[in-house]
Amino acid sequence: MNILFAASEANPFIASGGLADVLGSLPAAITKKGNDCRVVVPLYKGIKPQLRASMTFLTNITVDVSWRKQYCGIFTAIYNGVSYYFLDNEYYFGRDGIYGFYDDCERFVFYSRAVLEMLRYIDFKPDIIHANDWQAALIPVFYQVFYKYQQGYENIKNVFTIHNIQYQGNYGKEILNEVMGIPMYHMSLLEYDGSVNMMKGAIETADKVTTVSPSYAWEILDPWYSYGMDRALVPNQHKLSGILNGIDVEGYNAETDSVIPKNYTSKSIAGKKVCKAKLLEELGLQEGNEPLIGIVTRFVSHKGIDLIRYVFEDMIKAGFKFAILGSGEKIYEDFFKEMEWRYRDKVSVTLGFVPELSRKIYAGADMFLMPSQSEPCGLAQMIAMRYGTLPIVRETGGLRDTVRDCGGENGNGFTFKTYNAHDMLDACMRAKALYEDKRKWNKFIKRDMEEDFSWGNSAELYIKLYNELTKDK
Repeated sequence: MNILFAASEANPFIASGGLADVLGSLPAAITKKGNDCRVVVPLYKGIKPQLRASMTFLTNITVDVSWRKQYCGIFTAIYNGVSYYFLDNEYYFGRDGIYGFYDDCERFVFYSRAVLEMLRYIDFKPDIIHANDWQAALIPVFYQVFYKYQQGYENIKNVFTIHNIQYQGNYGKEILNEVMGIPMYHMSLLEYDGSVNMMKGAIETADKVTTVSPSYAWEILDPWYSYGMDRALVPNQHKLSGILNGIDVEGYNAETDSVIPKNYTSKSIAGKKVCKAKLLEELGLQEGNEPLIGIVTRFVSHKGIDLIRYVFEDMIKAGFKFAILGSGEKIYEDFFKEMEWRYRDKVSVTLGFVPELSRKIYAGADMFLMPSQSEPCGLAQMIAMRYGTLPIVRETGGLRDTVRDCGGENGNGFTFKTYNAHDMLDACMRAKALYEDKRKWNKFIKRDMEEDFSWGNSAELYIKLYNELTKDK
């Protein structure tokens, strides 16, 4: 089966978040199972020169952006056994950064149209085009409006994945004709709450809609989680399913990770104690056997930072120490820096994102706190478990699907249901009580390290979904 993934970022070429991780890993996992999987992304200025050097120029074409005729160069490179295509236009993508420009709408209209135009010029006809998030959401729309009945485009099925429903591609109605070039009689595909909504267009026109965890698939039918998109999803829920993301289990591996001070395995976890001691020393925290909580996150409200703020000093008094890494809203950055100043021997805060330090925290912490208000999938809790660090999470989205409370059968972490600071504190105190029974605690460390969060499971489920779509072709 031929599958073309379309997304605005992909590791190792360009990344701003979890979407790039998916596009750097999932296509390779699907390819290993006997399919021809390819990926197409914009050719950004920010792609490193050594990666650009690996690319081969194929051709250049002209792409319609409404009444405009725009240049598009097509380059290709192979990474991890997968062919990647890069769409070049200096005006749209020759900038510092990926998103946040005044003309993001036009940039990704161009990208979506160029993905479909590219198919005329490459030696690959997809059975499935799998578009990801709002930046690629117009691909199924353009396919239905312009390409479905053209020669060479017959019987292509479209899958659309929602990685984060908060970002939908909302713009004024004037762009329908002025930028997209879509006739006004197709307005109903994209019109939503008085504006043009790209994600809504993909939900209407794609053959299947997926999310990045089973729980998130049913959560976003609820107005509490959907950012207004529930009224488009509920009538189309027959298309909707959730498939849990995986992680790079080779890259995140305590046995081979060269960044952490000492390697260890699920059968011999002595190295984890060394990692904790070295982390405490590096961060200038007090030595001792008190539980160390790791937090690696963006400092934004939906990550549950308000809950942490509310009971932080109670947790310090209870005997916890903290290794915190992240950045975001200034109110949260200021709070954490004040806590570090007040409790210098118990709290370390590093603003920004330092990849090497994040791995040392995953390996050196005893527990990993992730009390999100909403979490489509979440990768950090899976990474933490790979390093034998027990997660403490709120039961939402992918956190619910990956973490089972240690109070029940086959537990691998600690969970709480309501978005309440004292419920979170209770989960932390239960974790601390178990931590003090070293024999039991070590058993859970070993169990967490043996969890299978590889992309192989996800790949099987996606292949099953693709087969359902193509069985009648």
